[in-house]
This record gives sequence, C-alpha cells and structure tokens, in this order.
Amino acid sequence: MAVIESFYREYPCSYNAPLNCDRPLQTAQQIQGAKFCLECGFPATLPQEAEIKGSRGSYQITQFLSVRGRGRLYSAIQLKDKQPVIIKEYLLPNRCFNQEETTQRQETFKRIGGVNLADGRIQNFRLVQTWEAIADEKGERCYLITKDTKASQTLKQYLTENGAMTPSQMREFLNQALQTLVFLHTQKLRFPSNQIQQGLTHGNINLDSILIKIEKNQQFYIYFCDLAIWENLFIPSAITFPDTKKPEQDLEALGLVGFYLWVGRTTNYSSGQLLDPKESQICPNNDNYLKQFLYRLMGLDQPFENAESARQALLKLPQANDINNLQQSSAHQETENSFRSRIIWLIILALLLLAGGIWYYFWQRQPSDENKYLAWNSLIDTFSDVSNVPPGKFTYTGEINGTWSSILKERPSSERRLQDLLTKPKPEVEATFNYQEVQSKNLPDRSQPIEEVRNGQKYFAITSLADQITDDLDRKQVSYDGLLVFVAFNKKNFNLPQALDGNITLEQLRQIYTGKITNWRQINTNLPNLVIQPYVPNEPEAIHQFQRIVIGKNAQDIALFAEIIKKIPPESTETTQNRIRTARGQATGIIGFGVLSKTWNQCSGYPLAIVDSNNQTSQPLFRLRENRPIKPSDDLCDKANYFDVETFQIGKTSTYPLGYPLYVVYPKDDSRRAAGSTFADLLKTRQGQCLLNKVGIVPLQPMPDYIIRNSYACKSLP
Repeated sequence: MAVIESFYREYPCSYNAPLNCDRPLQTAQQIQGAKFCLECGFPATLPQEAEIKGSRGSYQITQFLSVRGRGRLYSAIQLKDKQPVIIKEYLLPNRCFNQEETTQRQETFKRIGGVNLADGRIQNFRLVQTWEAIADEKGERCYLITKDTKASQTLKQYLTENGAMTPSQMREFLNQALQTLVFLHTQKLRFPSNQIQQGLTHGNINLDSILIKIEKNQQFYIYFCDLAIWENLFIPSAITFPDTKKPEQDLEALGLVGFYLWVGRTTNYSSGQLLDPKESQICPNNDNYLKQFLYRLMGLDQPFENAESARQALLKLPQANDINNLQQSSAHQETENSFRSRIIWLIILALLLLAGGIWYYFWQRQPSDENKYLAWNSLIDTFSDVSNVPPGKFTYTGEINGTWSSILKERPSSERRLQDLLTKPKPEVEATFNYQEVQSKNLPDRSQPIEEVRNGQKYFAITSLADQITDDLDRKQVSYDGLLVFVAFNKKNFNLPQALDGNITLEQLRQIYTGKITNWRQINTNLPNLVIQPYVPNEPEAIHQFQRIVIGKNAQDIALFAEIIKKIPPESTETTQNRIRTARGQATGIIGFGVLSKTWNQCSGYPLAIVDSNNQTSQPLFRLRENRPIKPSDDLCDKANYFDVETFQIGKTSTYPLGYPLYVVYPKDDSRRAAGSTFADLLKTRQGQCLLNKVGIVPLQPMPDYIIRNSYACKSLP
C-alpha cells in the first residue's frame, strides 16, 4: 500500500507530504478564516474556537495536536457540558476526490464511523470510545469524535522517546493487545447506523493506531484506534485500495508491532530500510520463548488459529531464564575440569526440573486466573477517567435505613467517608452529588425513592427494587446486594451454627418466619429443645426482598409473615446483634437477617449458608487466607472475610439465593438522564467497585486478591 505522504500528489507540497506539513497550520494561525494552505492549496488546519455541529452535540476546537494515521487530531470540548473530547479530522480534498466520491464516502463514514457494543454496555476493552461521526456536507472534511482517553501518545512516539521494551513489558503489551482483539473479533458490535455485526477486523494495526498511557508506577495501558473500516475511506481512488483484512492478518500486524517494540526501532541503521523480522539475529536474546511466540504471531512459524488461542499460548509461556547461558558456560569449563562440568550439568538438570514444575504450575493455573479477572481488567480505572461528567448540583435518593444510606457513612480507607468521596468524585469538574434519603410507607406497592425520581423531585435513586422500576425509567446495575441470615454464635456453650452444619434451607426459613416452626428441634431432632426467636430488621427494602425471595407469593404465608412482624416489631440489625452479644454464654434461639453491609463484618451472629430448592448450598462469605467458604469453627472476629462474587452472579450453578442486583435508576428523558447514568459509570470503574467492596457491597466482577486484602488498595488504583 502507498504511504500517506504519497496520497496527495496533486498538491505541490515542498515536503511532498501535505498532511504532515506544518504550512497548513501556519496559514491557519496567520490568516483568520483561511481554509487552504497558501503554498499548495491543501486544506488548512481548523482554527482555535472553530465549532463543529453534530447530531449528539456541538464541539469547539481548543488546540491542534498532531497528525495520526490518515487524519489530524484536535483537542476540543463538547459545548453542552464542557467535557473534553478528541476530534480526528479526515480530509477529502477536491483535487483527489470528485464530488460523487466525496458524497459517497461521507455518507458511508456517517454510517460506519465508530463502533460500540451492540447491547449498549459501556465497557473498557481498550478500544478508544467513539462518540459521533460527522460529515461536513458543505466541505471536504469528516470528523470522528472520541472521548478523551488521555492516552494521546502513540507507540511510535513511545518508541522514539523510550526505546525498546523489556521482555516483561512486551508480555504485558501483547496480553492487553490480544485481549482487545479477542473482544473485537468476537463481540456483537453496533455501528452509528444501528447495523449490528458479529466481530470486526481491525485491519490497520501499526505503531500509530495503538495508543499507550503510562502511569506513575510505570504500569501502562494500551488502546486501539483508527480501524480500517473507516480509515480506508480517505485513501484517494487513484491509489490501490487495501484488501479487506482477515482476523489472522491482525495477528500478523500485531506481531510486527511487537517486533519493533522489542528491537526498539523500525529501520536499519545503515540503509534506513524497514527491519526484516526474518533476520533472527535482530531480535534480542533475553527471552527465547517470547521470540518464538512473536514468530508464530507474525506467521513466520506455525500461526495461531485466532486471537484467543494466541493469548492462551502467551499466558502459558514460560518465563525467560538463563539456561542457555549456563549450558554455554558448562561446555566451556568441561575442557578445563570435567568434574566441575558434571556438577554444573547436575545443577542445570535440577534447574530444568524446577523450571518445568513451575511452568506446569502456572500452565495449569494462569489461564483460569486471567479469565477470572478479565472483566475487572476491562474496567475504566478511576473516577478521573470517566468522561462527560455533567457539571451542576444533583440530588439523588435512596431508602431510609437502607443499604446506600448505611454504606455512605462507612470509611473504605479509614480516612474519608464514602459519602465524602462520592459527593464530588471528579474534582476537576463542577459536579456535586448530594444524597437525601426518604422512607417508603407503602412497600411493596410503591417505592418512595423511585417515585421521587419519576416526578422530578430527584435526579436518580439507588435501589434494589427491580420490580418497582417502570418503563419510563432506565437503570444500570452497579453492584450486588443481598441478605445474610444469622444465628447466635457461641462457642463456649451450645454452638447452634455447628449443630446446623452451618446452613439452613429456604423452606426452613419460610416456615420459621410464618410461625410454622417455633422450636429448633422441629428442624432436626439432634438440635436442642430451644424456642426460636425470629427478628426482622427495620429496613423496608430488606423486608421486601426477604418476602419476595423466602416467603413467596402465597397470600396466607404473606399474612403470617406480617403477623410475625407485628408480634416482634422490626429493629435495627445492630440491636439484634447486641441481643446476641448480651446472651453470650447462654443458649439462645435468636435468628435474624439483614443486608450484607450490616451483617458481614461482625462475629456476634454467624451467617448461615443457604440451601435452595434444588438442594444447592451457597455460602457467599469466604475466608481471606484459605479462599474458602466460612465454617462454624472459624473465628470470625478477626474480620478476615470477603464476599465471593461468583456466588452472586446469575447463571452460576451455586448462585446465592438471597443475592440481588443494586441499581442506579434515572429517567429516560435525555434532558434528565445524564446525572444518573454518569454516576453509575463512576461506580462501575475499578475505583468505584473497589470502594463498594470495602464497605460490604459485592462488586460486579471478581477482584484480584491484592485489592481485596489491601485496605488502601482503592487509593493506589489502577
């Protein structure tokens, strides 16, 4: 394919590269309103404060940035909310494209310029998030609006400034890149025209179409951009159009990019020609396993079937070692001292056996661990990385004494309360979120928080009552919530959790809370002749969820449950736990339930596993040290416990029966939805999920152990 410099031969540029020439920029700076370069007539760059109007908003240019691939980059703001965006300007200059070609390509660009997940989810798969494709129908330009990822450095720029990557950096780069290609090649994607396509080839992978974001600790994240499906629209018809690429060609292109990154350059020092990866002596010799992997990726050795198989092979790749050097050393010493040579060979053999054992261990474990944290790794990092946070003051709500009202008072990092962290989550944007709790008096008939969103009193609500969310409202799940059922935990006298074998069935719970079982011996003749004392929390949402899941829809059972509540008026979970502590050392038949955040991190009551109607037992509370469910013999007072996310995820074989989603609910009306939708996006970042996990809410995806164990991990993300 022709290089970009030769695309616009019709323009007599002094540098023979009008797109990369600085004269169009100088013309725009020197002459107000200039549209063409004074020297060659090529379209000038856009001036500062120029406005571009699209269907999703208007944008104002703040600065010309650089040229990338087949277009120019500008920083800009969306005028409505002042949020930063990046605009890539593509050109269809009239000396290279006739009017018919220009119109046809502009129309195509509006239809296919940018992709998103077909189901509407916003997930960070390290593909630059496209926002809008705009065609200037009166001119010869098109614009692709993308959210500001703050990752404007291309790999080519990185290579120039930093030189070659180390083998460990290479492995991380390839892992992230292949993860993105798996997503791109396999997911259902939606174009701006609403056309849905199963999988898409990038087709334009090079050092300019991959961006890199370097963190303070030298950790980095890469982002793919500039897909061929729209980039190739701006190649003049006089130039041979590239063939449609296949997914396997993406792998070859990625392998070549990896080759350049590892070598630290793209050209031969003497000739200036592009390096040939077939020349094996060019590659460093500090990781032969990686070298062999790159050869397969580039198709110089047995090629991989697809991106997923390549990624799995990468994850199983043994780490670099110095065995070859030791072998050379031993061979050299053999001529001098045969005894020493034998010793060295024995050492080498031992190292080989040890390395083989380590390789086998990681080969067995690593892929499953990586897959387990795939969703976590795909999240946006922090609040600061969430774009389009609307400025303004927004009041939201939730149920009094409910989950959200409770956790906002907690301190996830022993410094600031969660409420303080979420009131102004992005300091650089004037957006304030104030929480005001309200009380529902008519549950399950009407949720007051949801009602106040519906009638415009609040911008959004946080609730678990999915059955109350009507069609005029939208919702985003931000975590899992649930109930824990607990009984008195007393090791000195009779141990009720031990006698129950640490679990209770849904049917037994239903009979206890409808008054059909009143003595523990009715459950099991081996249990003591002890009166059951059921307690109910004073949280409307918790009572509603317990009735929905445990009591069921039988009218008689619902009436009997209501009688229990009248006999033993609801009280706070803390009060019930104090009753258990007061009775410590005595046999007590207290049983209670409460939301996760109030029941998980205490040791007065033991949280029972729940046995569902299919006889599946599920205990969501796990021990940190052993990574296993808790059991009655554990000392829960050390508070070394955490929630196993996989027990809450729908579709798992052992889904926790008393778990349910927690939603942010907001109006579908475009004029009112931004606050709630964006607040949900903040909570779904790594930082948000980490903070929720620290205060007793279950995140949407499993989190790495180091995040769970470290009480300050949320501060050090990503």
